[in-house]
Amino acid sequence: MEVLGSCVLFVFSFLATCAAKDTITVDQAIRDGETLVSTNEMYELGFFSPGRSTNRFLGIWYKNVSPQTVVWVANRETPITDSSGVFKVDTNGSLLVIAGTNDSVLWSSNTSLVSLTTIIPVAQLLSNGNLVVRENGEEIFVWQSFDYPTDTFLPGMKFGKDLVSGIDRRFVSWKSLEDPYPGQYVGFMHTDGFPQLFEDNGSVPYTRLGPWNGGTFNGLAKHISNSIITHKFVFNDKEVYYMYTPVNSSVMSRVYVSPKGNFLTMIWIDKLRKWSQYSNVNTDTCGRYGLCGPYGKCNMDNSPVCSCMEGFEPRNPVNWSASEWSNGCRRRTPIDCPNGDGFQVVKNIKLPDTRQSWYNRNMTLGECANACKRNCSCAAYANIEITNGGSGCLMWSGDLMDVRTIDESQDLYVRVAKSDLKESTSRSTSNRRRRTIIAAVSILSILIIGILFIAIVCAWNKKKRSLVETPAQTIDKEYSMEIHEDDTELSYFSLTTISKSTNDFSDDNKLGEGGFGPVYRGVLDDGREIAVKRLSKTSRQGLNEFKNELKFIAKLQHRNLVKLLGYCNQGDESMLIYEYMPNKSLDLFIFELNRSSILDWSKRFHIIQGIARGLLYLHQDSRFKIVHRDLKAANILLDADLNPKISDFGLARMFREHENEANTKRVVGTLGYISPEYAVEGTYSEKTDVFSYGVIVLEIVSGKKNREFSHEKDRDNLLTHAWRLYVKGTALELFSAHMRDSCIESEVLRSIHIGLLCVQHHAKDRPTMSSVVLMFDQDSVLPQPKQPAFFAKGSLPSDNSSFANEVTLTTLEPR
Repeated sequence: MEVLGSCVLFVFSFLATCAAKDTITVDQAIRDGETLVSTNEMYELGFFSPGRSTNRFLGIWYKNVSPQTVVWVANRETPITDSSGVFKVDTNGSLLVIAGTNDSVLWSSNTSLVSLTTIIPVAQLLSNGNLVVRENGEEIFVWQSFDYPTDTFLPGMKFGKDLVSGIDRRFVSWKSLEDPYPGQYVGFMHTDGFPQLFEDNGSVPYTRLGPWNGGTFNGLAKHISNSIITHKFVFNDKEVYYMYTPVNSSVMSRVYVSPKGNFLTMIWIDKLRKWSQYSNVNTDTCGRYGLCGPYGKCNMDNSPVCSCMEGFEPRNPVNWSASEWSNGCRRRTPIDCPNGDGFQVVKNIKLPDTRQSWYNRNMTLGECANACKRNCSCAAYANIEITNGGSGCLMWSGDLMDVRTIDESQDLYVRVAKSDLKESTSRSTSNRRRRTIIAAVSILSILIIGILFIAIVCAWNKKKRSLVETPAQTIDKEYSMEIHEDDTELSYFSLTTISKSTNDFSDDNKLGEGGFGPVYRGVLDDGREIAVKRLSKTSRQGLNEFKNELKFIAKLQHRNLVKLLGYCNQGDESMLIYEYMPNKSLDLFIFELNRSSILDWSKRFHIIQGIARGLLYLHQDSRFKIVHRDLKAANILLDADLNPKISDFGLARMFREHENEANTKRVVGTLGYISPEYAVEGTYSEKTDVFSYGVIVLEIVSGKKNREFSHEKDRDNLLTHAWRLYVKGTALELFSAHMRDSCIESEVLRSIHIGLLCVQHHAKDRPTMSSVVLMFDQDSVLPQPKQPAFFAKGSLPSDNSSFANEVTLTTLEPR
């Protein structure tokens, strides 16, 4: 009977430990293992350990969401190292986190209430996730967690400052996914000048959303402002803050600063039981603060992305042409205020940094213009709000920083010299008489030129019929027609322009050579850097590659694909002109000892994910379903920020809408990256690219080439070696030892796991690229990989004369 009583007592004790409360007072506490739930039970508070960490933290998370999603942490700088944690309300109303082993206070809310004899303090977790302290029976909050956020911005929370109390609600990233210690990225409301949202990396500005324009922050993409959430911005003498609320109150949403500094808006998809990324503020190169320097303007549709505003020129032309834009621009002509200057309108932009601005929220644009004209220190002016016809006045007194082109009708009026103003607006300000004369002369000239042109064309066609075309002149009409009909932005470059830009194709400008011919670096007259792929006159195979690349890549536009700027087809010369990639190709970094240290794990992981997004675009999101067929490290180019871009589409093939695979008798590609079904049977599909991607992932992680890899006496190739380590549970050994201390182990292990899934022997066992992207974006359990293709090194296709090295076009005849 005593034993039964002990068991009953134990069960009762266990149930009490696991029980949940909705409030606690000074005579109660929450111990490790217990929880405090919100009134609608969407959130709960308790002690948790992130990831594989054994440290314990007091936090708030979504109750029915897996994996656990934490939105607030109390003792993020002072973890508990065992399960002795206690959370309670002190007699003065302060919230305390205590390590029970020695009763030391690790965290306190520092709430200061009057004597307990006059009030009874109560802590409660509200339905919106806000942990509050209030007097029992009263609704006024003495303290609330919404005033002291960590990395997550929840609906109903204020993002900004209380100008009376001095409370500054900032969002600080976690150090890593498994450590809530304050990281290096901080999001906050900057109140110097007109308020704007900033994110700092340490003490350095990282990105800026721009000022509020009446509907959204000026730097946010337009589609975000027309979203499934409503925005609210409050700015008065007492406070300045931003708040958002879901249109549908049943939808769970959160905005958080990731350990990598991304401001992500996440929506919970209940049917799929997962978080879906709705928006990412840090989406492109132009999102970096001040990329183009003072008076520079960033435009993602241009190459290079930076240019000077109208009436300005690069401060350091040499550095500017080398894509070093930080020095920015200066006025082409010094201004002579107040009589020798005017204002040039710059349309559709994110307004400059407003920290050195003056504002009046009641002035009209005309009043603002007059005020700026009278003040010679005023560099520019604009409306504050663009809704309802525009209102308010913003004036800048310093350099204009962090300007970019956006899809928004916000105009900026910049002070320039009158001579530059006239130069840039001469066409629109010409008088009628001059326009009439010009029109008459133009019409007459066009008639004369038209007659001459027809005569020349007739003579040329007659001569052309008597000549035999050279191989480089046989660019099929169907390709040219498709380019001209569908891609009007593709530019034609004359041979003279290209020859000048490359210093007459000098060896000093030569970047490399492939089966199609050599590639040169060039600099155009406007400062743009280009890469010129020149078709070899003796290469019939190169001609086919040239035509294929012109056909496909001109129609493809994605941040992870190299951008084709134009082409040249003149005489016996045929060339493709691309954006220049200053860091050249990925293989030069991961396979060379001196350069490999430049790519730390965060950069490598960024490259792995970028290649995946580029392939997903080719396979699923582009106008055509494209299979690359020669994906390898040498064909991944890196821009100035080490962003990956897939290149070399000479071997690519397009699938019709309902086609999934095709066969060929002539296999092309590079040994070490070709899938088994393609190498042996000549069958290729999108899974062919998936296999090549998996090889690249394992190469990036290990820093070793699959084709040249050997491991001690096993004679394993890289795929086999990775598989053996995975089976033994020591997959982390594949990662380069010199970077192991600074990596995020969970990301490395997940990358190896996904890489092995991609190199499965049978195509049906490999994931699609859409699945691969999702695998990286969420922490779900991954399927177990099987033994990879080419399991033993001896089973690889033998190296014969049909294969060349990674620089040139490669072929393999199937058995």
